[in-house]
Amino acid sequence: MPPSTAAVAVGSSLGSDRGRLWRSLRRNPLGLAGGVLLLLVLLVALFAPLLAPYDPAEVHFDTPFQVPGTVGFALGTDDLGRDIYSRILYGTQASVQVGLLSVALAVVIGAPLGLLAGYWRWLDGIVSRLTDVMLAFPFLIIAVGLAAINGASLGNAAIALGIAQIPTMIRVVRAETFRVKELDYVLSAQAMSAGPTRILGGHILPNIVSAIIVQATVIIPVAVIGEAILSFLGLGIQPPGSSLGIMLSDAQQYIFRAPSAAVFPGLAIMVICLAFNLFGDALRDALDPSSARK
Repeated sequence: MPPSTAAVAVGSSLGSDRGRLWRSLRRNPLGLAGGVLLLLVLLVALFAPLLAPYDPAEVHFDTPFQVPGTVGFALGTDDLGRDIYSRILYGTQASVQVGLLSVALAVVIGAPLGLLAGYWRWLDGIVSRLTDVMLAFPFLIIAVGLAAINGASLGNAAIALGIAQIPTMIRVVRAETFRVKELDYVLSAQAMSAGPTRILGGHILPNIVSAIIVQATVIIPVAVIGEAILSFLGLGIQPPGSSLGIMLSDAQQYIFRAPSAAVFPGLAIMVICLAFNLFGDALRDALDPSSARK
């Protein structure tokens, strides 16, 4: 049987949206650069065990403080002779893991609460007060509490950072829900006695997914920096695990003797955050052309 007119229209609409998204990204050189950089970061995180020439905890007591470019140690070694290049690869993997886990927690909890608060006015006050309470506890305080209860770890760092980002996600989704629920097609669905579940799941949520995605690209670099801070303070990943924050913490003891041990992890953090920020900014403009910069 030939496809229905509605099915053809939906398919054409989806194809048009994908085409518009790609055209918008192509017109944004910084966005394309951010996308390529982000792809490289994700590939490094995924294939770190294959790309690293050494185990990140492997020590070489006979070759400490090797300078970058030394044969066998492309970026040099630290005070214990550990390969800085290998440790950066594994540290990038840990940073991406924490970023993804944090954003997953923020979306899973924050998005539904934002939807409910934006749709039902009587719930808005309750969710808003809950948001205020969560904002009163910085991620560092949450991380200290989790470390005291369960010990410092990558998982606890991700939970602390994810909880800290839930209020922002709630506010973004709540504002978008307020906006979309006043549009004609939602009002028409209400007039046709469509239930709240169908309106929220079938009409509102699909039209605010882009805002959630863009907010996720904002959360991840914040989580990456937060993980580095927690690991630097001893509240995140613990030795012998590799983290960019741990590398910075160790390098401060011999910063003048081997500055490269601090410079390269710092550059890695910068590259990861820059990749997500550039791509997220371009994605925002592509999904919402009205917000594009002139």
